[in-house]
Amino acid sequence: MRVFLQQRPAAGESPRYLQLTLQPDLFGGWELLRESGQIGGRSQFKREQYLLQDEATAAFEKVRDTHLKRGFQMTFVQGAEPPKG
Repeated sequence: MRVFLQQRPAAGESPRYLQLTLQPDLFGGWELLRESGQIGGRSQFKREQYLLQDEATAAFEKVRDTHLKRGFQMTFVQGAEPPKG
């Protein structure tokens, strides 16, 4: 699953973004990859590992929903259901 979110920029600023990717790892677990920052500027990258797919999916959805509540908008979705509500 992959989701790309963007936040509308304030006057004179670059838009902020968040890209979430959920993928299986080579050992039977799951990785949640987060990349965030300002477009054209610095970014941060975080990797979280989970043993179970359900735990990884719940973490993915929690991060996505938190950012949607903060004013981010989904601009790209691959392999994921849009949030309800």
